[in-house]
Amino acid sequence: MAVITCIEDLRQLARRRVPRMFYDYVDSGSWTEHTYRVNSTSFEAIALRQRVLRNLETRSLRTTLIGQQVALPLALAPVGLTGMQHGNGEILAARAAERFGVPFTLSTMSICSIEDVAANTTSPFWFQLYVMRDRDFIGRLIDRAKAAGCSALVLTVDLQILGQRHKDLKNGLSTPPRPTLANLVNLAFRPRWCLGMLAARRWNFGNIIGHVKGIEDISSLSAWTASQFDPTLTWDDVQWIKDRWGGKLVLKGILTPEDAQMAVQSGADALIVSNHGGRQLDGAPASIEVLPEIVAAVGDAIEIWLDSGIRTGQDIFKALALGAKGVMIGRAYIYGLGAMGEAGVTRALEILASELDLTMAFCGLTDINDVSRDVIWTKARPSPHPG
Repeated sequence: MAVITCIEDLRQLARRRVPRMFYDYVDSGSWTEHTYRVNSTSFEAIALRQRVLRNLETRSLRTTLIGQQVALPLALAPVGLTGMQHGNGEILAARAAERFGVPFTLSTMSICSIEDVAANTTSPFWFQLYVMRDRDFIGRLIDRAKAAGCSALVLTVDLQILGQRHKDLKNGLSTPPRPTLANLVNLAFRPRWCLGMLAARRWNFGNIIGHVKGIEDISSLSAWTASQFDPTLTWDDVQWIKDRWGGKLVLKGILTPEDAQMAVQSGADALIVSNHGGRQLDGAPASIEVLPEIVAAVGDAIEIWLDSGIRTGQDIFKALALGAKGVMIGRAYIYGLGAMGEAGVTRALEILASELDLTMAFCGLTDINDVSRDVIWTKARPSPHPG
């Protein structure tokens, strides 16, 4: 096997090992995929100031996210269908995160259930909530997360309706895959994946099947979301969720200062600046582009994290420099999972941590908590010795 040096190496390997419909589900955006692309390329326009002759012998990436000690300012984002990238994918990713010392967030639309992940880990994980029309089910879902010992609830606020993702429609995305000729041919060239899925024996939405009255099969994610996700969800509902949950609450999907201020008023513990990885409103700005104005609008009133487009440790460093307390990664660890299972998630975290550590050192810092906007280079920066 070739040496894996970066997240792009993991992406290329995942593309060869994961069936097309599930690889495309992760590695795509809505409509023209413009926002999906600029999420990553916008980081490239941010230049850093290199400093020299500093004592860099002892460095630390450790910090806290909503009061939880973490090995680096990063959490694994919720990703639907993670268990279709690799058999038992959510369990494997949660184990890797636990060992590395960062939080794992389980999606409502996961293959492995809350109870599956809890039974196979020893540290509390986070749970992500989509709000559906059946509020009784949502209440019970929150209760299940509490019973499993989840330490934070991540409420996704930007997916009341589903963005149109052309690749999913063309591939006929379903779980398990329908036995069409195209799917069977594609699966025939993915024997490693097939064997892993057969051993896992988890092929559908574990948090929903058997927990919603009359729902015994959900083959189509888009059909389920179209019929069940609640378009009437408003800020008024956040208080009900907060009260039912009773613990740390994070709001994911904030893109404007106005909504950031509403998040503060809601009493949430953190907000995540995110455009859902470019999978919802195509034409929305990159998350990193709107981060500074959101930081300016709410200051220290709430923890601010960033999600969408992160592929390197330098991207994490730039987000911190522009005011984020931490980041969430989705595709970066999913590529690792699809490429190499649990070991691939660990490798993705190792890569990002190493890149973050080296970038911090080159910028003359030894503590990740000291990163500030001073590390950003701008042409307009005034000389420290005028005249």
